[in-house]
Amino acid sequence: MDNLRGAMLMTLAMLGFAIEDMFVKLASAALPTWQIIGALGAGGAVIFATLTLMRGQPLFLRAYMSGPILLRSLGELTGTIGFVTAIVLTPLSSASAILQATPLAVTLGAALFLGEPVGWRRWSAILVGFLGVMLIIRPGMDAFDPLSLFAVLGVVGLAIRDLATRRIPAAVSSFQVSFLAFLTLLPTALLISLFSKQALVDPSPHQWGYIAGAIVLGVAAYYAIVAAMRVGDVSFVTPFRYSRLIFALIVGVVVFGESPDLPMLIGSVIIVASGIYTVWRERKNRSLPQPGLSLTARQR
Repeated sequence: MDNLRGAMLMTLAMLGFAIEDMFVKLASAALPTWQIIGALGAGGAVIFATLTLMRGQPLFLRAYMSGPILLRSLGELTGTIGFVTAIVLTPLSSASAILQATPLAVTLGAALFLGEPVGWRRWSAILVGFLGVMLIIRPGMDAFDPLSLFAVLGVVGLAIRDLATRRIPAAVSSFQVSFLAFLTLLPTALLISLFSKQALVDPSPHQWGYIAGAIVLGVAAYYAIVAAMRVGDVSFVTPFRYSRLIFALIVGVVVFGESPDLPMLIGSVIIVASGIYTVWRERKNRSLPQPGLSLTARQR
C-alpha cells in the first residue's frame, strides 16, 4: 500500500512538472528567457526562504561555501539554463524526452567520479540510453536542430547537481539547499541579460499567471517527490519518474500542436527502458553479497 501511495505521489509530481514546463513555454511567447529564469529564481527563493525560516533554520550558512554545495549550485544553474532554454526554443516533447536521460548520466557520473561499482550490464544500458538520445537529436542529419543541445546541457547540469547533492554535509537541510539554488538564479539571469538582445518586458496579467503557476507547481511537485521517496521503496517509486514524458507528450500535442515523429518516439522508449533497467539492476545488486565475497557480486 505504501508503494502504491509513493507511485501515485511520484506520478502527480511528474504531472506538476509537465504543467510547469507548459507554463514556462507559454510565458516565453512574450518574455525573454533570462527574465523567466529570474522570475522563477525569485519566486522559488521566496518560498523556500519562508519554509526554511518556519523550521527555525538560518538562511545563510558558512557551509554554503563548501565544495559540494558550490558544485551543486553550478550544476543547478547549468541545468536550469539549459532546460528552460530548450523548452523555450525547441518542442516540449523532445526536450522532455532528452531530460529523461538524466538518471543514466547520474549513474555514469557516479561510476566515473564517485567510484561506485557499475557492471557491464548497466554500462550497456547507459550506452543504449544515450543512443536513444542521439536518435532524438540526430546530429549530422537534416532533422538535426542545434538548439536541442540545450536539453543535453540541461541533462549534464542536473546530473552534476544530483551527484554533488550526495556529498552535501548532513547539517544543511534540503530547504536551505533549495533556497540557495533558486537564489543563485537571480544574478545568473542578470548576467545573461547583459548579453541578450531581448529587453525587459512588463508582463501582462496572463504572463504573471503563467509565471506564478510555474513557481507554485514546481514547488508542489518538489514536495510530492520528497513525500513519494519517504512513503515507498525508492526502487519501486523511481521508475514512475518517466511518466513525465507521457504528460509532456500530451501537453506538446494538445497545447502546442507538436507532432513527434517516429525516431523521436523510438528514442524516448529506448531512454525510458534503459533507465528502468538500470534501476532494476541496482535493486537486484543490493540483494547480492558484498563485492569480494563472490564473483557474481563483482560482475554488476
